[in-house]
Amino acid sequence: MAEQLPVVSLFSGAGGLDLAVERSDAEPLAKDDPGTGLLRVAVATDYNEPALRTLTANFGATPTLTGDIRNVPTDQILETAGLRPGEPVLVVGGPPCTPFSKSGFWLEQKRESRDPNASLLDEYVRVVRESRPEAFVLENVQGLTYKTHRAQFARLLSGLGELGYNPQWKVLLAADYGVPQLRRRVFVVGRRDGEKFEFPEPTHSGWSEHSRTVDPSKLPHVTAARAFQGLPRLVPVTHDEIVDGSYGQLAAEVPPGQNYLWHTNRYGGRDFFEWRSRYWTFLLRLDPNRPSSTLQAQPGPWVGPFHWENVQTASGLERARRLRVNEMLRLMSFPDNFQINGTRADVQRQLGNAVPLELGKAVVRALTSQLGYLGVPQAARAVAFG
Repeated sequence: MAEQLPVVSLFSGAGGLDLAVERSDAEPLAKDDPGTGLLRVAVATDYNEPALRTLTANFGATPTLTGDIRNVPTDQILETAGLRPGEPVLVVGGPPCTPFSKSGFWLEQKRESRDPNASLLDEYVRVVRESRPEAFVLENVQGLTYKTHRAQFARLLSGLGELGYNPQWKVLLAADYGVPQLRRRVFVVGRRDGEKFEFPEPTHSGWSEHSRTVDPSKLPHVTAARAFQGLPRLVPVTHDEIVDGSYGQLAAEVPPGQNYLWHTNRYGGRDFFEWRSRYWTFLLRLDPNRPSSTLQAQPGPWVGPFHWENVQTASGLERARRLRVNEMLRLMSFPDNFQINGTRADVQRQLGNAVPLELGKAVVRALTSQLGYLGVPQAARAVAFG
């Protein structure tokens, strides 16, 4: 095999971007197409041991580094990868999104953007500065672009711009790239040569919470029902899948595509909740005819999306159920055989923090194409790298 192009992965988590890197030249939405091996993750880093166990299970040949990135020198990252400054083709990664997500906005330090983990953006810039990759891809929640975090985002762009990378950013909707999920993420991409990166054009279209405009020239959004096609239906229900407790019966009565608002005086359920008194995801059920809402990493016990079909408890009660691991993998456009150890909650935490595969592929593929690597013969690529 010709020399593969090395990539440094930071904040690797469950490996969504790593998977996108290694399958960047695979056919879109082709679950069984692993690509040709154009890129390889030369080192993956994270502070979370369960996440690194997931990486090892799915990327057995990839060296990993465990530790707080603030205490991990760039030299050590490069040494683990077997690289010198200037040799990585890409640095990729998504600094933990907790400081910038809507979740936890009741905390004063988050509302005022004083979360100490926000400094991890500076660590990303530090690794780019000291490793000098040909290009970088940074991914995060849309909240990073909000007014609340304007200072941190501006500092990030300024720091990368001062290195000559001419960073470009854009909020992308995962469903527009074939992911069956209405998940918005911001991507920041830059090239060492200063050339402007052009984001990939959407391949799919459909209405979302922000727009009812549909482009008929594009493929329709992939629905949750289509995403779940072929999955086994007769799996015994486990206790941790059942939505029970204080709002169990109310959740079971919510129709597909609706949420707790069904049980207000404006809809057909019980007049139980005040209008717009909860987050949108409270008691939210999937609509089989639309993409899923965002799969959350750490949902509360009554936070969806839940499946649109009810199940029966051992005592014969109708209850909503939480999504199963194979369903969450489909909503993230991950391969069915992707391995994540731990409880169902552990799996959701890792997948909810990950980059949907097809969205990551679209961005990395566009970048490698614009860098001139896609379509270049293997021998020529090896010469260019060497």
